[in-house]
Amino acid sequence: MKTRAFTLIIFFHLFLSVSAQWDHQIALLKYRGGGDWYANPTSLPNLIHFCRTQLGMSINPEPATVEPDSPLIFSYPLVHMTGHGNVVFNNAEAENLRKYLIGGGFLHIDDNYGLDQFVRTEMKKVFPELSFIEIPKGHEIYHQQFDFADGLPKIHLHDNKPSQGFGLFYEGRLVCYYSYESDLGDGWEDARIHNDSEETRLKALKMGANIVSFVFGQ
Repeated sequence: MKTRAFTLIIFFHLFLSVSAQWDHQIALLKYRGGGDWYANPTSLPNLIHFCRTQLGMSINPEPATVEPDSPLIFSYPLVHMTGHGNVVFNNAEAENLRKYLIGGGFLHIDDNYGLDQFVRTEMKKVFPELSFIEIPKGHEIYHQQFDFADGLPKIHLHDNKPSQGFGLFYEGRLVCYYSYESDLGDGWEDARIHNDSEETRLKALKMGANIVSFVFGQ
């Protein structure tokens, strides 16, 4: 037990010393259920690079990976979630996510196609009293460093439905932004992966930067 405790102390000292080099770090949510939480491996690094080089943000260039029930989740102001398939939160995970979001954290969910039916059910475990509502185009998340007068941009075709941005508001504060029928994460990926045009990728990166700016500015 002493050895394990000593190891944990060393880990947290290293974690704090590395984190101190930057003002913020973004984390990717590793959830259970069989869905590919690890989809789009180049997306977050590319978005972070864009925010660092274009907006001068002090962000750790390497995103972290965090599980819903981990105490480390409280270290990250912004947690990103994506995938195509099943998502499952147990009671402990839902409770920890709720505490994280109520306590000032922020969750961005990006439907990579096929996530919608699962994530809506599981987020009800986190906030049973709340429902996703469509965010109006005039909301400040669309008008940060970059202006999106028409709201969430359309990046990939999917079911050819219009892109929509939904949110969960707790006591008036937006705690979760859900980008649906857009697939921002695919637009953040390396150009060779989806062969998106530079114009499309730039739209996705700018909208992603708006989300980051909104969260860090709260």
